Amino acid sequence: MELRQIQYFIEVAKLEHVTEAALALHVAQSAVSRQIVNLEAELGVDLFIREGRNVRLTPIGKVFLENMERAMKVIDDAKREVEEYLDPEKGTIRIGFPSSLAAYTLPTIISAFRERYPKVHFQLKQGSYHVLIDAVVKGEIDMALLGPLPKQEKKVKGDILFLENIVALLPSTHPLADNNSLKLSQLKNDSFVLFPNGFVLREVVVNACRQLGFEPNVSFEGQDIDAIKGLVSAGLGVTLIPEVTLIESLPSSTVKLPIIEPEVTRTVGIIIPSERQLLPTEKIFYEFVKSFFAVLDSFHR
Repeated sequence: MELRQIQYFIEVAKLEHVTEAALALHVAQSAVSRQIVNLEAELGVDLFIREGRNVRLTPIGKVFLENMERAMKVIDDAKREVEEYLDPEKGTIRIGFPSSLAAYTLPTIISAFRERYPKVHFQLKQGSYHVLIDAVVKGEIDMALLGPLPKQEKKVKGDILFLENIVALLPSTHPLADNNSLKLSQLKNDSFVLFPNGFVLREVVVNACRQLGFEPNVSFEGQDIDAIKGLVSAGLGVTLIPEVTLIESLPSSTVKLPIIEPEVTRTVGIIIPSERQLLPTEKIFYEFVKSFFAVLDSFHR
């Protein structure tokens, strides 16, 4: 069994089409077909069911794919480890982040890090809270910025970087828009614009409202922070979002108000896998991020 055969097999399995796989691999279709036939002959089983120009995995083919993807990841990690051992300041960091940390927090960290380590490369993955945790566990990314920091996940560990306020964003025509602050109970009869079910920021808002004995009336949902801010700007409801998402500027026709009762906050942290050691470049970045926010915290104090 050759490494090239495995690479061809995985690509065909993903695309379910030999011609498309050949195009993606920049090789001749005949070469891909030949390697797949050779692999099946060596294993003594059919990995694919042929359906004209399309193919799909047999049951044993699906099992083989899962194992080969894990094997390729081990090989890729081994190559990265050797490369980073030789020069950790030229490695690659794969980091995930949610939309709430995309506009300000992540760019600030990477910009500061690259001033010191300009040859390090980044691969960035934006995703929702649970998707990012799963990606770290599976090794699809090396680490992730998250808010709040998960406490019950056994396969990841991490550090809190800072605590941030959750603030109210209201249309400028709202009756409370001229206030200096507000109590969350004052919004109990309003329409809310929130993330869909399953998003952790929705859970934060809903839990805060439930503490005061009411369920937020969710009239509109947005998949990311910008969509939610846009819906509020259009006058379609109110929302609660992390203050960091409003650092650069407020959306037009909106006002930001601190919430004084109850105080709504979230932790923001960085997570890494608990079941494997960080590679050299990853460790440099991880320690940099922790020290970066420790310095900021001492400065604010």
